[in-house]
Amino acid sequence: MRPSFNSGEKLKKGEFSKNIKKLAKFMRPYYIPIAVALVFTIAATVLSIFAPQILSDLVNVITASFMAPPINMSELARFGVILIIFYVCNAVCTYVSGFIMTTISQRMCKNLRTQISEKINRVPLRYFDSHPYGDTLSRVTNDVDTIGNSMQQAVSMVVQSACMLTGVLIAMFVTSWQLALTVLIIVPFMAVLLFVIMKFSQPQFRKQQDELAVLNGKVEENYSGHMVIKAFNAEALTNADFESSNARLKKSTFLSQALSGIMMPAMTFISYFAYAAVCVVAGIMIAGKDGGVTYGTLTAFLVYVNLFQSPLSQIAQAANVLQSAAAASGRVFDFLEESELSDESNKPRLLENGVRGEVEFRHVRFGYDEDRIIIPDFSAKIQPGWKVAIVGPTGAGKTTMVNLLMRFYEVNSGDILIDGVSVKDMSREEVHDLFGMVLQDTWMFEGTLRENIVYSKTATEEQLKKVCEAAGISHYIATQPGGLDHYVENGDEISGGQKQLITIARAMIENAPMLILDEATSNVDTRTEELIQTAMDALTRGRTSFVIAHRLSTIKNADLILVMDHGNIVEQGTHEQLIEKDGFYAKLYNSQFAGE
Repeated sequence: MRPSFNSGEKLKKGEFSKNIKKLAKFMRPYYIPIAVALVFTIAATVLSIFAPQILSDLVNVITASFMAPPINMSELARFGVILIIFYVCNAVCTYVSGFIMTTISQRMCKNLRTQISEKINRVPLRYFDSHPYGDTLSRVTNDVDTIGNSMQQAVSMVVQSACMLTGVLIAMFVTSWQLALTVLIIVPFMAVLLFVIMKFSQPQFRKQQDELAVLNGKVEENYSGHMVIKAFNAEALTNADFESSNARLKKSTFLSQALSGIMMPAMTFISYFAYAAVCVVAGIMIAGKDGGVTYGTLTAFLVYVNLFQSPLSQIAQAANVLQSAAAASGRVFDFLEESELSDESNKPRLLENGVRGEVEFRHVRFGYDEDRIIIPDFSAKIQPGWKVAIVGPTGAGKTTMVNLLMRFYEVNSGDILIDGVSVKDMSREEVHDLFGMVLQDTWMFEGTLRENIVYSKTATEEQLKKVCEAAGISHYIATQPGGLDHYVENGDEISGGQKQLITIARAMIENAPMLILDEATSNVDTRTEELIQTAMDALTRGRTSFVIAHRLSTIKNADLILVMDHGNIVEQGTHEQLIEKDGFYAKLYNSQFAGE
């Protein structure tokens, strides 16, 4: 059973800053293009700050004409053209900056997805035992998209806002220090508001990403198991479970967006007081002809108040965006920092000169975690060329033994040797090359039947023909349009038995020195099972093979039968020896034929 996935994980103290630092470190290769984009952002900001001064001069020219007409059209045209040039240059700089940041964010997303895809191949299988597949899929899709979109907006937004805020403050004090101090009254209120909203909204952003991952997991399970759902008329139950998860996602999304959504209108509301205060103070100063405040100054200041409020609002918006980025990046980097399988690329191949097929389990102890030991002490020695059957009740540890033999999992203690060489000293790739596998769970990918059978190997037409005949699949292939070149878009269009035959043919093509059959005939009828049994006898002849079987009638001709119960070998011998012994195996065997 998988451990429960905590979708409502509480945000740890300091997680926001820790995740942002990790993201900043990951973005280090992009610092130069980001710096170029920020130069254009700063240029656009400077143009925005200087534009109100030109506007002030333009207004003063107009108001001067009221006192001493006519209006000076040449001055008016000059300031108008300068103002248009300023705003056109501002638009160009903004576009270039946005284009560069969009390109960077997409490349960063591609890099992240590439690293995640490579990481998936390096994490041990025990990671997938404790994490739903939908959660991992959500990290690749939703979380990476969130990071990309956030970085595209937040970086330039923060720099632009900081430059704008600094520049506007300087410009306001240069224009009129009295009015500048009037505007600064709103800053403490905005700062307090920003702090309070971020404190309550950030946990909801993290919970939103986690709930989205849980929902993706349920969608993945429902789609892959839709036949079971329909067979048991569980649509209503499944929908109710989905709606429950969807409701939790809706709640966390609503809370995160509602809390962060308060920020913009609240800051706009506070800024209205600044507008009113500037108008009142400026009106008093103009009426008293004190401080050199003119109508042009007031016009420029009203623009500055808007420019001052705008970066504060943008900072608030950037804070929301960064919260989403921090929550998503935390999940992505948590996965990228998962412990990996050790690098074995430098290990030499130890069995290059041929494989005899002797396998020894020497006091193997294993558990998926230390508190749940499945195999306490397992020892057995298999001679080359033997057909070894592993039988026992469900949960006895049969498939676990195969997983250990293939080094899908590492033993807690003890050792497994092949031809006297410990599998610990061999690379995983070499161990995998030693075995052909036919599993109970069949697997087919989109492509032709030929591609599914040959897979990663090469084979001639004559070899393919012989393998298909041996696997009993020649007739099925002949009935398909195109034969071996028949294209399979969806594996569900092929029956379970036919898929099993194809996977058996795939193992035959691999022609590995040893073979593992995990309930290889579980999805075929009795007649086909007899055909496959004959093919398996031919396939396993001269090869050490391990056959996990529940149908004990299929392994009567095994050279050695290992009877397992609770992770231990309780009996071993041939079929006749074990039946004559009248022990655990005999009871299992006789129970299958009790009805007969």
